[in-house]
Amino acid sequence: MGLAVTRDDFKQEDYIAFKAQLHSGLAALKRLLQREDFGIGPCTIGAEVEYYIIDHKLNALPRNQEILAQLHEPCLTVELNRFNLEYNSPPQPFADFPFRTLETDLHNIQQRLNEIAQQFQGQVLPIGILPTLKHRDFHTSTMTDIPRYRALSRALRDRRGAPFRIDIDGADPLRMDMEDVTLEGASTSYQIHWRIPPHQFAAYFNAVQLVTPIALALAANSPSLFGHLLWDETRIALFKQSIDTRLPLQIDWHHPPRVSFGEGWVREGVWELFAEAVALYPVIMPVTGTENPLQVVEEGGTPELEELRLQQGTTWPWNRAIYDPAGGGHLRIEMRALPSGPTSIDMSANALFLIGAALAVQEDISHFTRVLPFRYAEQNFYRAAKYGIEANLIWPSRYRAELREVPLLEVALQLLPLIREKLLQFPLNPQEAERLLQAIQGRIERRITPARWQRQMLARLERSGSSREEALHAMLARYLEEQARQRPVCDWSLEP
Repeated sequence: MGLAVTRDDFKQEDYIAFKAQLHSGLAALKRLLQREDFGIGPCTIGAEVEYYIIDHKLNALPRNQEILAQLHEPCLTVELNRFNLEYNSPPQPFADFPFRTLETDLHNIQQRLNEIAQQFQGQVLPIGILPTLKHRDFHTSTMTDIPRYRALSRALRDRRGAPFRIDIDGADPLRMDMEDVTLEGASTSYQIHWRIPPHQFAAYFNAVQLVTPIALALAANSPSLFGHLLWDETRIALFKQSIDTRLPLQIDWHHPPRVSFGEGWVREGVWELFAEAVALYPVIMPVTGTENPLQVVEEGGTPELEELRLQQGTTWPWNRAIYDPAGGGHLRIEMRALPSGPTSIDMSANALFLIGAALAVQEDISHFTRVLPFRYAEQNFYRAAKYGIEANLIWPSRYRAELREVPLLEVALQLLPLIREKLLQFPLNPQEAERLLQAIQGRIERRITPARWQRQMLARLERSGSSREEALHAMLARYLEEQARQRPVCDWSLEP
C-alpha cells in the first residue's frame, strides 16, 4: 500500500505536498516503463485471504489484535473491523504445483489461527459475508483502532458529509443508513496477485476484466446480510455503497465511485490506470515520504513510488494495477472480486479458472474489446454478482463482429476446453490444473456454487420449521462441518 499511516490528522500543506509527489511519481513511472528490461521475470501468483473471527455461538468475535499479538506472523495483518484478519500468502512461480503450495500454506495458517482463537472460545472462517451478522455488530467500537483505519474512516465520512446509504435489492431487500464505514468490513475476499509482462499489460488486464464476471458467478459466496437474502455476491454492492462518498445531488461530473469495475478498456498500458487514480479521486491520506522518484530513475535506480502506491491503495477497482519496487520493480494485476472461502481447494479453483480464462481470451482480446463496449462488460459484472450462475451475459463472438445475450454457464462451458489447452503451454503440472478444473466443472454440471449451497441449505432448514435466525446458524454450522472435510463445494451434502 506504500507508506505506513501513523497519524490521522492532516493539514492543508500535507495535501499540497502529497499531490506534488503524486505527479512526480507519475512522471517517474512513465520513464521507468520505457526501460526495455523493466519488470522482466517469471510469472508468479500470490494470494490474500480475509477471515472472519467467530465465537462458539457462530457470531462475530472482535479479537483480531489479540490474536495478531500472539501469533507473531509477519504475513498476517488486521483488517478494518475487529472481527477480521488478513493473511498474505507468499508468491509462487506459476509452475509445477503453485496452487497446492498455496492451499497448504492456507491450511497451516488457519490451523495456527484456530489454535490461538480457541483461547477466546473462537475460530476463523473464510466466507464472503458472515450470515449470522447482526446490526449490533457494527457500533463505535467495531473498527480496529489503528491510525490507518481512523484516517480512512474520517476522510471518507468527511467527504460524504451524510450517512452512507445501503440499498440492495433481492428476495428480501435491505435499505439502511450507516454513520461510519464499518459495513465495508463485512465483505471478505480472496485476492489473487498475478505478475505479468509490462509490455503486455493492457492485453492481460483487459482479458481479466472480460472474464471476471464468469469467475465471480462461479465463486459467489455471500448471498445474505442481516438475515436478508440479497445478491449471490452481495459483497459487490455492499462494498461499493458502504464507502461511497458521493451524494445523490452531486451529479455535475457524474463522478465515479472509489469502488468500481473501471472506467474503460485499457488502451495503451498500466500508466493510464495510475494516472486515472490520481486524476479522478481526491487524496484522503496525504502521508508523504522523502524520496525524489525522478532522481532515482535518472540515476538508474528503482523508485519506491510510495505516494503513488498509497493513492492507488485508497481506490478499490475490482481489478487493480499494482506496481512493486521489489527485485528491480515489476507489475501485477490484483484480482479483488472473488470472495473468501469456502475451502482452500475452492479458492484455488477460482483463481485457476480466472487466470486460465484470461489466458484463453488474451490472444483475441483486441477483437473482443473492439466489439464489446466497456459498459456491457461492466453490466456483465453486476449481473453476475446479482444473479450468479443464472445470469445472462452480453458476449462477443470470437470470429465475427457480433454480440449475443447468452447464459453465463454456456460461456463457462465454452471456456473450459480453451483453458485446458492454454494451461498446457505453461509449466504447470497437468494434474494440478485438472484437479482444480474438475472442481469448477462439478459446480457447472451440478449448478451449485457456495452461494447456491447456502441458499438451498437455508431453504431446507426453514421448511423444517426453523426461524430465519435459527436456520442461518444451523446452515453456518453445516458449512463449517463440510469445510473441515476439505472437499470442494460441488461435493458438499445438502441434507439438513
